[in-house]
Amino acid sequence: MDGMTKESLGHDLVGNTRWAGQKLFVYEETDSTNLQAKRLSEKGMPHGTLTVADRQSAGRGRCGRGWDSPQGCNIYMSLLLRPDFAPDKASMLTLVMAYSVQKAIQSCTGLESQIKWPNDIVLNGKKIVGILTEMDAEMNRISNVIIGVGINVNVEAFPEEIADRATSLQIEAGAEIQRNLLVAEVMKQFERDYESFLETKDLSWMREAYNDRLVNRGKEVMVHGEKEPYRALALGINDAGELCVRLNDGSEETIYAGEVSVRGVYGYV
Repeated sequence: MDGMTKESLGHDLVGNTRWAGQKLFVYEETDSTNLQAKRLSEKGMPHGTLTVADRQSAGRGRCGRGWDSPQGCNIYMSLLLRPDFAPDKASMLTLVMAYSVQKAIQSCTGLESQIKWPNDIVLNGKKIVGILTEMDAEMNRISNVIIGVGINVNVEAFPEEIADRATSLQIEAGAEIQRNLLVAEVMKQFERDYESFLETKDLSWMREAYNDRLVNRGKEVMVHGEKEPYRALALGINDAGELCVRLNDGSEETIYAGEVSVRGVYGYV
């Protein structure tokens, strides 16, 4: 599986993170790594359990969208967390993971990608990563948080209908990327960033660096949510991970990720 066996991943994770001793599950094919992580959570698997698949038959993105998951070329991974903080903090983990993945990509490939709030990473204006965070909670207690990450790694070409807004690391780097090494680097970066998040329970520690990487910052965007889409100027995130925007009348407001999406006025970014 192109360097994506359990043995190869385990070798690259050992010594790379303190979570390396936790459970690792690698599948040739599954419906969704998030669904697999949920099943494993119900069986009592511990914090830090990682599921990775070579192919997904029912990959999912935000708002119920499908995620195309061909075999043998991309990364489909989900991380099971059992955090001890209030459920209203969990949405910030999507931004933490985006920050970690962006750094991992640069570390492994030298490519300088950018973050598209709240859950995408882009290269040269095209999507390269999608992140889906799901939570099970009861009252004020989190049972689990599952963060799914899909990375376009060694895709050589995309269907015509998405070629204008999707790309891969191989296309951008001009060379094949070792997926197992990138998975290990994502875990290394996220473990460090997660520890920083636990110290503050907000994003104050990474807000400036995140905003430096924010492709939307300083640009006019279309905000799509519960009300009619509207234009606004993206200013950056606050310590809670909300996107701060300036409206046409000069007033400012914050947008909570939830089911809201932000797109460029004339395209994806």
